[in-house]
Formats: sequence, structure tokens, C-alpha cells
Amino acid sequence: MPITLVYMSFLYRSIFLALNIVMHWTYQGNEITNMPEDDVVGFVYLITNTTNGRMYIGKKLARFKRSRPPLKGRKNKRRYKVDSDWQDYYGSSDELTMDVNRIGKDKFTREILFYCKSKAELSYIEAREQFSRKVLETNDYYNGHIRVRVHGKGIIKN
Repeated sequence: MPITLVYMSFLYRSIFLALNIVMHWTYQGNEITNMPEDDVVGFVYLITNTTNGRMYIGKKLARFKRSRPPLKGRKNKRRYKVDSDWQDYYGSSDELTMDVNRIGKDKFTREILFYCKSKAELSYIEAREQFSRKVLETNDYYNGHIRVRVHGKGIIKN
């Protein structure tokens, strides 16, 4: 086999592997491929651009509630849960999404900071992290705004 053919096949394989890199989430230094089953509603995360150090703090639900029309003769909708796209998720910031598409997913780390057991806790911890890190006061973060609506009932621990 000529050396140019070997080189070309190696090059094509390298490009294929580079385009299909799957970056996983980490939690406390361990790679996460499945969501814990112990009543986790979602998680608060930190995405870091390894080329310039910019970060993004957000939240992600583990499962979504969906509904189907009621069965014939019934009034209530049929409700069920589906897994979210958390494995492939890279935040909702337009600027972050542009950077991910421009420089590649392999230039970003995705870290789960907290697992949350309710939507209220999820929203509260996301906002707490964003305010404590002052994400709106510096260009070190992709976060452009903080939207939060939290009820204390879901946060107070008994």
C-alpha cells in the first residue's frame, strides 16, 4: 500500500474522530453518563471554555413532563415523563452556542455543581451561584441575564 494512501486513511479517520467527540459531564471529578435515580429533578452546571477561561452557569432538568390526549370516554390527559437532552446540552446562551460550534465541543468542560430534588431548589441554587460569582459584573462569564422566580416552600429543608 503506498504511503500516501496510508496517510490519507489516517487523516480521514482523525477527522471523523474529531467530529464525533462526545464530551461527558463530570461531578466531583467523576464522569457522569447516567442521571442518579434518587429523585433528582435536575442539576446546576458550569461549562468552561478551556481556550479562554470563560464560563457559563445554568440549570438543566433531567426529565420533562409530557401529556397525550385523554383516552376515549375520559377527561384527564395522560401524563408521562421523558428524559431530557442533558447528555448533549451545552447551555442556552447564544454566545456560548456560537463558540461551541466555532471552536468545537472538545474545547469545553461540563461540570455538574449540584443535583437538586425540586424545581424550586434548582432555580434557587442556579440564581445563588450566579449572584455569588457575580456573573453579570464581569466578562469572564457567558451569562447575559439572570431570570429567577422561586417559592420558599420548595427550598426549606425539614
